[in-house]
Amino acid sequence: MGERLNGIQEVVSSILIGSTKATWRFIAMKSIKITFTLISIVSFAVSGTNANKSMKSSVIKSVKNQEKLIQEMIDMVFSFGELGFQEYETSKYLTEILKKNDFKVTEGISGIPTAWIAKWGKGKPVIALGSDLDGIPKASQTPGVGYYKPMIEGAPGHGEGHNSGQAVVIAAALAMKQLMIENKLKGTLIIWPGVAEEQLGSKAYFTRDGYFDDVDACIFTHVSSNMSVSHGQAGGNGLISVEYTFEGRTAHSAGSPWRGKSALDAVELMNIGWNFRREHLRPPNRIHYVITDGGDQPNVVPRNASVWYFLRELDYEHIMQLFDYSSQIAEGAAMMSDTKLISTRIIGSAWPRHFNEPIAKAMYKNIQAVGLPKWDNKDQTLAKAVQKEAGNKEQKGLSLKLAKLRGPVSSSNNWGGGSDDIGDISWAVPTVTLRFPSNIPGLPGHNWLNSISMATPIAHKGAVAGAKVVAMTLVDIFENKNLLKEAKKYFKNQTKETKYVPMIRNNDKPPIELNEKIMLRYRDEMKEFYYDPSKYETYLDQLGIEYPTVKK
Repeated sequence: MGERLNGIQEVVSSILIGSTKATWRFIAMKSIKITFTLISIVSFAVSGTNANKSMKSSVIKSVKNQEKLIQEMIDMVFSFGELGFQEYETSKYLTEILKKNDFKVTEGISGIPTAWIAKWGKGKPVIALGSDLDGIPKASQTPGVGYYKPMIEGAPGHGEGHNSGQAVVIAAALAMKQLMIENKLKGTLIIWPGVAEEQLGSKAYFTRDGYFDDVDACIFTHVSSNMSVSHGQAGGNGLISVEYTFEGRTAHSAGSPWRGKSALDAVELMNIGWNFRREHLRPPNRIHYVITDGGDQPNVVPRNASVWYFLRELDYEHIMQLFDYSSQIAEGAAMMSDTKLISTRIIGSAWPRHFNEPIAKAMYKNIQAVGLPKWDNKDQTLAKAVQKEAGNKEQKGLSLKLAKLRGPVSSSNNWGGGSDDIGDISWAVPTVTLRFPSNIPGLPGHNWLNSISMATPIAHKGAVAGAKVVAMTLVDIFENKNLLKEAKKYFKNQTKETKYVPMIRNNDKPPIELNEKIMLRYRDEMKEFYYDPSKYETYLDQLGIEYPTVKK
């Protein structure tokens, strides 16, 4: 900028030399105005940059001061181990923290008892921060132990690591709240939970019910084994989750089976139909099912039977095409078994994800500034032991090199995979997902192995790093008005041709009864393992685990 100022002054001087006195005075005055204007611009830019750095230093310090709170939140939610739609202890605990910090909490949103939304502040911008809550069936595992050692055999646990994400966004929000108070910044912070993400069961309902209508941008977080963010169309699939229920007629299975009509036959015929049909579908498709009701007992022809399908594809059109195929197959199965298809229940859905480029690029700069946590020998020892237990040929341990900023995944290079209902929100408001390093690379996912690190220093360090990145990105959004302007411009282009249409229907309701029986079976026993931070520094201390505990 200094070179540009000198250049302008040289041009002005050359003009002055060949001018009349009157012209000289006129041009001299213009020169002074131009010079002062440019100096003012430079000063403003420098002061703005300094303010940004100062604010980021402030929120980093604030997050660091919350390291103990982050550890407690992660360990506490891990100890609850609740499944989707049954996150009662988890939601009660987290909302109490938010209420104590002056957030206004509205509970039971979208008809989901464990869902809530917390708000603090006033005016624009309105920034939403979210992360998931729920665990995985049969993922109970003693943390910090590098081999299979369930706390309760068969019980659920955090085999996806969703116990860590709310700690990231809450710590970042509290840091930003403090900064806003100190600097008298206007704006609103919103925190919300991804309830029943493993059933893709809440975010489409939140979107349909208008909870993001006034939101300017959304920052989502998800556990990973590195620190990363992406923009554009993400990899993986979207999906629709559907349960089909058939009705037949009971009879004695041995005495008079000819008088019965088996609803289970319809379920099995439907599964056979899909297993033949899948051969003739595009490679990115993923279709899987479980029989949720197969009858009561073998000697009674099943009157009712149900099967639950996940139908995955790359885009809305192909997902709905699979849904049409599925409906045809279900009707055909009912005809063949002489039963009735009495219910086609949409349980949840997930649009393919599309993330905002301007915010992602700003976030990645903050990722580079924060870097990966400093793993010690104990952390690496556990990681390598778990990788060996998983059957990995190489045990490289925890990530030491930051992941690169990832751009769009083209349809030709996207061969399908997992889904996340943050996709619905990403088509309602400019959205990014920060993946933070609280787990171990090279694990299968949805498995007890993924639970091992999730109440250890690995999870704590990764979440602290993630919270710093989120807080710094909040500073960028609040301090740099142009960033939000560019984010909205990108979002407008994103939605110009592709229009968001909810896959759930207006009369569909969240299946809040899901996982109720499983939690009823295990909850009392699990209560004995709830973390008590008033007595123990960490959950590992409470469990008496020497960190790390690995095979000799």
